[in-house]
Amino acid sequence: PKAGEVRVKVIANALCHTDIYTLDGQDPEGLFPCILGHEGGCIVESVGPGVTSVKPGDHVIPCYTPQCCETSCVFCSSPKTNLCPAIRSTQGKGVMPDGTVRFRDSEGKPIYHFMGCSTMSEYTVIAEISCAKISKEMALDKAALFGCGVTTGLGAVWNTCKVETGSTVAVFGLGTVGLAVVQAAKIAGASRIIGIDTNSSKSEKAKRFGITDFVNPKKLDIPIQKHIAGVMTKWGVDYSFDCTGNVNVMRAALECAHRGWGVSCVIGVAASGHEISTRPFQLVTGRVWKGTAFGGFKSRQDVPKLVQRSLDGEIPIDQYITHLFDGIKFTNDAIVALHSGNCLRAVVRY
Repeated sequence: PKAGEVRVKVIANALCHTDIYTLDGQDPEGLFPCILGHEGGCIVESVGPGVTSVKPGDHVIPCYTPQCCETSCVFCSSPKTNLCPAIRSTQGKGVMPDGTVRFRDSEGKPIYHFMGCSTMSEYTVIAEISCAKISKEMALDKAALFGCGVTTGLGAVWNTCKVETGSTVAVFGLGTVGLAVVQAAKIAGASRIIGIDTNSSKSEKAKRFGITDFVNPKKLDIPIQKHIAGVMTKWGVDYSFDCTGNVNVMRAALECAHRGWGVSCVIGVAASGHEISTRPFQLVTGRVWKGTAFGGFKSRQDVPKLVQRSLDGEIPIDQYITHLFDGIKFTNDAIVALHSGNCLRAVVRY
């Protein structure tokens, strides 16, 4: 590791759909060859010059949303956001902050980094400002889940929308992120949580997470937003969340939000070039459209707290791990599992 960098031994990696989205070539900004992976549980192996916040032996979670903590950073200094831009330009180009890579193939040619993490490797190098130091009590194959999806869903509810006790909620898309939204809404005391998915087989598992109602839009003869705001409720739900990345679903989520005060949060990342639309009247009549990245959590400050809350029994996460593999050679099997439709998180222990 160079100055400001940390080399970590990856103990476990959880697959996220963002990895597969890039692997399948659907991301027009995807760089190849690269080492994917951004949900990892790691142990610090060595540190570069100037690194003070972690030391060899520490347990860390690499975070694709860094936190430089510099007083000169208006983003880190503001309680309103977690979007620290300190290494954004280089991270998006698949290189380290100094513009170079730490991976090379057998011919010495560069291999790009992914989301500042690249945890589908037994060792990886990350920026110090991307390291969230966590309690050693948390098993690293479970800690990995806090690197992206679960954290994003929890934060959308608690930070971005601040769902209150007694609120009504609709969640579109019941994958890992959607179920984390459900879990967070239940913990927040929501009185009704409507789960929406085109795969009816997800309903039972979602009920265990906390949904009170399930709707498959394919089985309706009217648009889902009219079913929620009209049939299931009179005016809509207090909060709605899109966890699909589909711009049509984003519109439906907004339009089922309560007249006068409904808030709809976009979590899913749409394909490049796609745009959202609705009638301005939807906003004029009191609805608010919001978005969230990493659930609004400041990575180095907040991820350790989430891990501790999980250790304390406040945020159970075992139920997200539906597939577990031992050995990095099973990474491709984990990818197949994630494609199966009945997988939340496939974790590979190295």
